Amino acid sequence: MNDSIRLPRLTRAAGHASALLVLALTGCSGPVNNQQGYMPEQPVAFSHAVHTGQYELDCQYCHVGAEKSRHAGVPASSVCMNCHTQVKTDSPEIQKVAAAVAANQPIEWVRIHRLPDHAYFNHASHVTAGLECQTCHGKVQEMVRVEQAEPMTMGWCLDCHRKTAAEQVSAPPPSAPRTGELLAMSIQAPAPEPLKAPRILQPPTDCSSCHR
Repeated sequence: MNDSIRLPRLTRAAGHASALLVLALTGCSGPVNNQQGYMPEQPVAFSHAVHTGQYELDCQYCHVGAEKSRHAGVPASSVCMNCHTQVKTDSPEIQKVAAAVAANQPIEWVRIHRLPDHAYFNHASHVTAGLECQTCHGKVQEMVRVEQAEPMTMGWCLDCHRKTAAEQVSAPPPSAPRTGELLAMSIQAPAPEPLKAPRILQPPTDCSSCHR
């Protein structure tokens, strides 16, 4: 084949490859792992707005691992039946749960919040530091169907760590007298409860903390 014919074809192929590479590098579909707004239908229509909002159930009643392990955990169907052997037993959705328990089969919930395999996250270290679930998961107590409220990208996590570290640096140390303590001293009234020292003084921002 004549080189004068082959060269334009190679040039066009190289141009197409370069264009694809640019699109990939610029992230034309948005940040990697950003599923903000993802709200899949679940096999059972469970409402956090009813359970966490209306009845004010503690998140850790169902997600028992949040305070002591990396993973918050999905509750076993038997946890639901602690109440629903007596409550709304005629509901079609509750009957799905009862059937799963009777058959000793797990309910195949659709996972919503998912971090990349190369990112390390520990629920326990955040929960025991006093971080509210809503900080990452949004206003779950208002969600009829749970969705991913935040982007949960690396930049989003780093922004939170940096903001938290800056706030703790600017805050007075727990041993310093506060306005309430000074007022109590002046009028000889009981002092307010002492401040607790923050458990995480400097949230890490180095690579190895999350990429182990």
